[in-house]
Amino acid sequence: MRNLCFILLTLLCLGACVPGHNDYSEYIDISIDGWKYGDTLKYYPDTHDSITYGELQIIIRHSNAYLYSNLWLEIRHFNGESIRLDTVNIEMADVYGRWYGNGIGANFQYALTVSNNITLYRNKPIMINHIMRVDTLSGIEQIGFSFNGIESDSVNLL
Repeated sequence: MRNLCFILLTLLCLGACVPGHNDYSEYIDISIDGWKYGDTLKYYPDTHDSITYGELQIIIRHSNAYLYSNLWLEIRHFNGESIRLDTVNIEMADVYGRWYGNGIGANFQYALTVSNNITLYRNKPIMINHIMRVDTLSGIEQIGFSFNGIESDSVNLL
């Protein structure tokens, strides 16, 4: 009887760890030559539902070779009939130069929620550009995004 209770409790805990069917993440490697101003990173989310709602995070993987304490990004995504454009300033270090996020050695990862309520369309691109005042950024290794979908029956559509 004890073993059965233990097995049921374990299965219940494991079931709570399963990601939602509309959760999605993707990363793009940045060239070792740097991220050029005109280089657009394009992501094509492949979620279960054709239209889904949720939270969007931008994830930056960088090294100590990144020279700045912040990163300005332009994020474009399909918004029904048009393209929505958001400009985001991501603070990556404090005033003393200590990196936010986690890392081992000289490599760090920092994630920032840029929208708590975004509509994502399957296979419609999310496009990211840097809009810093330099032509080429060095020290950025990967840029990614993570989407945590909300179940459609819990979304209040007005």
